[in-house]
Order: sequence, then C-alpha cells, then structure tokens
Amino acid sequence: MTLAPELTDALLSVDGRVAILTMNRDDVRNELTGTKLVDDIERTVQWINAEESIGVLIVTGAGKAFSSGGNIKHMLHREGSFGGDVYEVQQRYRKGIQRLPLAMHRLEVPSIAAINGAALGAGLDLACMCDLRLATTDAIMGETFINVGIIPGDGGAWLLQRLVGYQRAAELTFSGRTFTGAQARELGIVLDAVSADQLLDTAQQLARGIAAKPPQALRLTKRLMKSAQRMELPDFLEHCAVFQGMCHNTEDHIEALAATLEKRAPQFKGQ
Repeated sequence: MTLAPELTDALLSVDGRVAILTMNRDDVRNELTGTKLVDDIERTVQWINAEESIGVLIVTGAGKAFSSGGNIKHMLHREGSFGGDVYEVQQRYRKGIQRLPLAMHRLEVPSIAAINGAALGAGLDLACMCDLRLATTDAIMGETFINVGIIPGDGGAWLLQRLVGYQRAAELTFSGRTFTGAQARELGIVLDAVSADQLLDTAQQLARGIAAKPPQALRLTKRLMKSAQRMELPDFLEHCAVFQGMCHNTEDHIEALAATLEKRAPQFKGQ
C-alpha cells in the first residue's frame, strides 16, 4: 500500500479494503468553506484512485454534525469564500467548494456517507455525492440554501433530483425545509436510518460486503454506472461490451466461477 496522504482537517483510517474519512472539525460543525476539508477529500480521492487495495470509501463526521455546509458568518460579512465582486465570488466557488463534487465524481470506488448528525446545505450535498447513504434516525438534514438567500452552488440541484426525482427535489430545494434521518429514509435519500451507536458499524458492514467483491470488476462497475448517467443507450452498450471483455479476461472472474461451483469463499487478487 502506498503512503496515505497527509490531511489537515480530516482523519483517514484503513480497515482491510475499506477506507474511512472522518471530517474532524467539530469546532465548526465540519463546515466545508472555511476549513481544509475540501482539500482533504480531494487528496483522499486522488490517493484511493491510485491505491488498488482500497475497495470502498466511507465518509463521516466527528462530533455532532456530519457537515453544516457553508460558514454563515463568512457569508454575512462577505469574507473568505464569499468575499469580493461577482467575478471574484464565482472564481472562489469554482476553485473552492465546486472542487468537491468533481472530486467525488472522479472517485473510482463505491462511497458511503455515514451521516452522524446535521447535514445541511453543502453538507447534505456532500452526502448526495456519495453512492450510498446511511444516517442516524435523528440527524437533521436539509437542502437549506434558499433559507439564506442563495442557490445550491455546489451542484446540489443536479445531485438531489437524480436521487428522488425532480418534483420531490424541487419541493425540498424551494422550501428549504429540514427533515430527520428517519424521514430521509422515507424520501429515498438514505438507504437506512439507525441509532447513533449503530451507524458506523452498519456502514462498515455494508462497506466490507461491497469491498469483498472482485476489485477490478467493482471499479469498472462504478465507472459504468457513472457513464450511464450521460450516455445514450447504443453508446452505453458499446461501453458495456468493452468492460465486459475486460472482466471475462481477469483471473478473479475465473476464481469467482470456480468458487461458485466448488461452494467455497472466493480468494480475489485484483487480477
């Protein structure tokens, strides 16, 4: 395994083939605009994409919040990410928070958001950037940008409607209302809502099950699902054929078949 990146405001641990990134700025509710968390997530994605031993990334928060999104005080005083004229602000968005959805979009392994507390604004959007989401039953969540007179500048309007459909995403975004983790499960935003003491264990159990699959096929499947969002069916089927040809020529494919026939646990090598 290559040396893990040095992070400033997050902690990175590895358990087998599962990497866990914990946002570690509880003092500011793991806000994304006034910390180095975007840098840390970007570095982590770059490392995982180059580190074939990692199969799944879990993203969670330390303390009471998953992430409160942007810094409200900085917005009020027009400083930090929100200072300057129109051109300067748009540049700060492009070079700041918008690096986050682009990084998560580039991530080559499945990702799971373990929403341990408040996920508001860009915090909810970060969760939506992950492939799968789990939350505590009482976590407070919301696409709350409209409440402070701004729009989802980090891609939230693109992300949320792909999860719950246009009408429901429009209602949540136009109203800016908040909802609990239990309600998020009913809305289809999270897979499940569990108690706080079960959250990380549940996320790790889900992650380990996914990470146990053939490593190359897992990464190709992630790339395939991302491609499906932007390709027409005929082009997509051509894409599938190439990826399938790659899978049929891996040692892990033969091992998976042999293990199935021999009724034993497979031993995958990522080859």
